[in-house]
Amino acid sequence: MIPENRIENNIIVDKNRKRSRAFVAFSIIEIVLICSIVLLYYLTLPMTSSKVLFIPKGSTNNIINYLNKSGYEMNNLDAIVIKTTGYIQSGWIDIGETHLTKMDFIHKLINSKAAMKNITLIPGETYYIFLKKLAREFDLNEQKLFKVYNEFAYKLDGNILADTYSLPFGMNEDYIILYLFSQTDKKYEEFSTKIFGSYDKKKWYNYITLASIIQKEAATTNEMPIVASVIHNRLKKGMALQMDGTLNYGKYSNSVITAERIKNDSSSYNTYKYKGLPKDPICAVSLDSIKAGIFPVKSEYLYFVRDNKTGLHKFSNSYETHRENITANVGVEKTYTKVKEEETKIDTQAQDIMKTDITKQKAPSIKDLFNSIN
Repeated sequence: MIPENRIENNIIVDKNRKRSRAFVAFSIIEIVLICSIVLLYYLTLPMTSSKVLFIPKGSTNNIINYLNKSGYEMNNLDAIVIKTTGYIQSGWIDIGETHLTKMDFIHKLINSKAAMKNITLIPGETYYIFLKKLAREFDLNEQKLFKVYNEFAYKLDGNILADTYSLPFGMNEDYIILYLFSQTDKKYEEFSTKIFGSYDKKKWYNYITLASIIQKEAATTNEMPIVASVIHNRLKKGMALQMDGTLNYGKYSNSVITAERIKNDSSSYNTYKYKGLPKDPICAVSLDSIKAGIFPVKSEYLYFVRDNKTGLHKFSNSYETHRENITANVGVEKTYTKVKEEETKIDTQAQDIMKTDITKQKAPSIKDLFNSIN
């Protein structure tokens, strides 16, 4: 039989153990609650950030150190939270706001998409001007952009379709140029296939060269098929194009063409000196100018000059009428109202061409087209 005092001692020991366990459990719960409150308090602290943030490659700890040195006051606690909830993508990311809590910031670091920015290549602009703009707005190396462009370009210009592109920050010079070339080639192939049923890159770039002249010369979209007819008509007759716009290539994109430039420029872009199309496109083109080059109006026009009143062009069949149109501008202030004084049948035809779906237009045979532009 167990002595009573021993039983009592065992009961006391059990009670002490239970109290000890309860104390430990309570202490743990208390510590967890305190830590949770501290963590919640910490994660709700306000902070500021730039809307677009660069994250270098590396481990979470290295990224935390980088952010801390960049003024974001990150520490080991942030590293623990990030490691337990996900991981940070490197590159430029879009935070989207400047004032947020620490938790919101960590969530953005883990879940934000790549920061994107739009850049527009304006129809009629040259690659030379565009690459400088691209380098400036995306903080890229200008010399490297030109190097990659010159290495992979099919022609001197016209390799990038005039359009608005959404590009991620952090994409290097090689990828950005190759991406723009690839996107353009897809558009060219799609457009050519809809018109001709196939895509021949070598032949297609003859149209791009033709379209680039139209892009530089036409005052409006509706003028494009009329300007195209003048180019086709002059080429068929073996006449030099003699168009100022062809000398607005490369760095001369927005230069005023002078008699001296015409006299001294020996490139194939000088259509005063050389017959036929230049050997390369002059600038970036729109799909509208390509369409106009393939579907010109039927006219006998050989000349055009800008009207100082309207900013639109006066087209003529004879040199005599052309000279009269030039003389009519003497002493007239350039107001450029863009309002046509009188619509002709050819104007209506041009408008119809530009508003009609290309899949519903009958394309001339490639052979006939190339008899004109080659």
